[in-house]
Amino acid sequence: MATTQHYLWAVGHFILLLSSLRYFMAWVLFRGPSPWWYKVSFTGALMSYAIVCQKSLGTPQPNAAWIKKALLDENIQYFAMAIFWWMSKPVAIALLPYAIFSLFHALTFSRTTLMPQFLPPGPPATAGGPPTPHPLAKRLQLWVKSNYDSAMKLVAFIELGILLRVVLGAITFQNSLLTPLFYAHFVRQRFYQSAFTRTAVSVVYGYIDNFVRKPGNPPVAINIWDKFTMVVSRWAGSTLAPQQPAGGARAQ
Repeated sequence: MATTQHYLWAVGHFILLLSSLRYFMAWVLFRGPSPWWYKVSFTGALMSYAIVCQKSLGTPQPNAAWIKKALLDENIQYFAMAIFWWMSKPVAIALLPYAIFSLFHALTFSRTTLMPQFLPPGPPATAGGPPTPHPLAKRLQLWVKSNYDSAMKLVAFIELGILLRVVLGAITFQNSLLTPLFYAHFVRQRFYQSAFTRTAVSVVYGYIDNFVRKPGNPPVAINIWDKFTMVVSRWAGSTLAPQQPAGGARAQ
């Protein structure tokens, strides 16, 4: 049975999903989206992530072990980014990863908690067995299962797009200089903790590298690219992620 905390978690995701949809509709239709909907969207995110973080980490403890554990927790990372986005000037694309996550959470909550209260169960699979879920719930479960990995891959590419957006935004004074620094650290952590992010980085790097090294390109462009990638690699080499023993597989 779902608890009050579980319902509040779901309410946060529904608020985020519906508010971000309203914000994006105005953005796509060039109607000047209201920052209010942006704030409401991230308020829903903060509500849901706060519950998840409290459940997984418990009450904050003033010691190094708890802090390190918190910094390595991906929910804490997304919670911290949600706080940052809530406090910052709106960056529309920043809502997309949260909206995608909330879509899957909202659908799963609807299937497992809401639908059984309103839709009759299906017939038992075997004589005397328990009833099966309603056909609509089955289709919803299949859709979520078959599209989850693709959605997470999309999120990884979107997050790289957000990084590009805030870097360009800092150059053109559309967002603060702190934003790309803060978000770059977030992406670095995602790289070490998410196979989807590593794949996205590899694809983008390969595309840019092939483009830069095309025959006929000036050597200075290749030199600049090589120096840039060297600096980024050195910066990204230090991370809070726990080191694995030699030959071991990195935990996902």
